[in-house]
Amino acid sequence: MKKQLSPWVNRSLYILILLVVWEATARYSGVSPLVLPPVSGVFKVLFSSLLDGSLAANTLLSLGLIAAGLGIGSTLGILLAVGAARWKPARDLVDTLLLIFHPLPGIALFPLVILWFGVGYFSIVILIVHSVLWPMVTNLLSGFESLPEIYRMVGTNYQLKPAAFSFYILLPGSFPQFIAGFKIGWARAWRALISAEMIFGAAGGLGGLGWFIFKRRVFMDTPGIFAGLIVIIVIGMLVEDLIFTAVEKRTVLRWGMKS
Repeated sequence: MKKQLSPWVNRSLYILILLVVWEATARYSGVSPLVLPPVSGVFKVLFSSLLDGSLAANTLLSLGLIAAGLGIGSTLGILLAVGAARWKPARDLVDTLLLIFHPLPGIALFPLVILWFGVGYFSIVILIVHSVLWPMVTNLLSGFESLPEIYRMVGTNYQLKPAAFSFYILLPGSFPQFIAGFKIGWARAWRALISAEMIFGAAGGLGGLGWFIFKRRVFMDTPGIFAGLIVIIVIGMLVEDLIFTAVEKRTVLRWGMKS
């Protein structure tokens, strides 16, 4: 039986092919470097920006903001979902909030957030929380509703109180849905963060990756724009493979659970 290559090897081969096509197109198609710079020029800017510390500082700020927003949003999502699962009035309230806010893009809230809270880190975190909160609540509620009845019977037999039942039965039994909601929330929050940083600019004298790209656009530094985009893509891939995939292998797949 022929041994299959690992996903990382396959992905690296395709990325290498794309980079070669990109370099050849930029060099020999006659396209202006302002429109499509060569790969070599992009990586030159990327490495120089990393070495002088500017891009690293922008990246760390963005990661700090999204970590804060994800932490707050997921905590609120768990509290809302558990409350909605345990009390009918809370479920009616949460269903109404989902109906209103879940379809609402974060970018549509930018004008109000700026008007109410100004331009700064706090406003960006609010948009991240909005992006992660509603997918988290939706997926957790779906997980609670699909929980096997035997799990509930176990909680009843042990005479668990509501808080203990939620902690020991509802949340562990809905862990696949929790991971799925967190992944969706992460993707939405990451996009909202970069968009917000482009609009809000720099707060406190320092901006994130979105601000890095925006500055490069103002000065018509196309290689710098692509360098910022590459960092965003690489972070997204690393989070998906090194965090979500690793967590799923050690929990959901190992436990034989399905989302």
